[in-house]
Amino acid sequence: MTVHQSDELEAILRALPPDIVQRVRALEGLDGLLEIVMDLGRLPEARFAGREEILSQREVFAEDIAYVISHIGQFGGDNRAGIERTLHRISALRNRAGKVVGLTLRVGRAVYGTMEIIRDVVEAGRSILLLGRPGVGKTTLLREVARVLADEMGKRVVIVDTSNEIAGDGDIPHPGIGRARRMQVAAPSLQHAVMIEAVENHMPEVVVIDEIGTEQEAAAARTIAERGVQLIATAHGNTLENLMLNPTLSDLVGGIQTVTLSDEEARRRGTQKSVLERKAPPTFQVLVEIQAYQRVAIYHDVAQTVDAVLLGIAVAPELRERGVDGEVAVSAQAPSRAASEAVERRSTPRLPAGNGADMRETVKVYPFGLSWNRVEEAARGLGLPVAIVREPDDADVVITLKNYYRRKTPRLRNAESAGIPIYIARSNSST
Repeated sequence: MTVHQSDELEAILRALPPDIVQRVRALEGLDGLLEIVMDLGRLPEARFAGREEILSQREVFAEDIAYVISHIGQFGGDNRAGIERTLHRISALRNRAGKVVGLTLRVGRAVYGTMEIIRDVVEAGRSILLLGRPGVGKTTLLREVARVLADEMGKRVVIVDTSNEIAGDGDIPHPGIGRARRMQVAAPSLQHAVMIEAVENHMPEVVVIDEIGTEQEAAAARTIAERGVQLIATAHGNTLENLMLNPTLSDLVGGIQTVTLSDEEARRRGTQKSVLERKAPPTFQVLVEIQAYQRVAIYHDVAQTVDAVLLGIAVAPELRERGVDGEVAVSAQAPSRAASEAVERRSTPRLPAGNGADMRETVKVYPFGLSWNRVEEAARGLGLPVAIVREPDDADVVITLKNYYRRKTPRLRNAESAGIPIYIARSNSST
């Protein structure tokens, strides 16, 4: 794996005040420099993975910030700027009057070879969604994927580069994207329109997008995927379950809706009448969770995985880790049920497998129009672990009488729309 950084690091150093530059050059391990932070009235600092270094014993003045701004490009609507033909990103902190009072100068590097860990997935031609926390390397991986698809596989690749992070600042793209073409976006709010424009005007085989974050962008991504174009994108979130619980972005994995089953179907499935189901085919067929710089978890079939999570079935993704020797080790990650249970419990509370009542999960019940004491008495008589809650939002199930249910009071309507099962009691008694 090769890292090209020397000339570009000089470019960001030239944008710093002279006394700060001298201190930066004296630091050890500049290859690992992540960012430089300059806030008005505070000491400037350099940040590395695992450590921070103070760059001066004097506070940052307004003149220092003005010096940096004069040596970089213009800030866009997202308060980000760059240095032409480099991958560096400079982000601004502004006061209430709009004046820049702080800068984060993030060092950008083109790293070749990072996509080898998922090369087979990319070459399969399916749409891929990359997830991961900030700073874990999503954009670096995305850039390398675009280069490999364009240069090594000969595909027509168009990058929708909203913040100029993938292909750098300026009109000439950074060589790190290879032969891929780059479309710049005038304002972040227009990203969804440029995504559609890329498909309609430039006949791409692959569209690459960084940071899908709004409902409009999610809808545009679905439109692109439905036109048969391979889509490679990143989105906000750490895990698949995070995405499923995000009402704005859940459509990327098919969306989730509450479905009311018939009595016969509910008996056949062994579930309650209100269940959560996937609404549509996922926009992305494959999801990659970037857990660390050289470690990823891959869900090869997003549709099947989402369905399994909604049914409460433990899911184990494929875990890949690249060692220092370049070899990729493949294993199965231990399944985690915590998040999937949170999704499931909104519609179908389940009892863990077991023979005794002690193995059962406590069900939170909200009685509406019923005596709480009667409900608790009935639960004790049946040996059921039940906890009474005061609000329907906190409940696993709601119990009410038929006349209240027919009136559809606001609390019952809200509970039903949230997918909380509602049971009708025959009378306000414990028998």
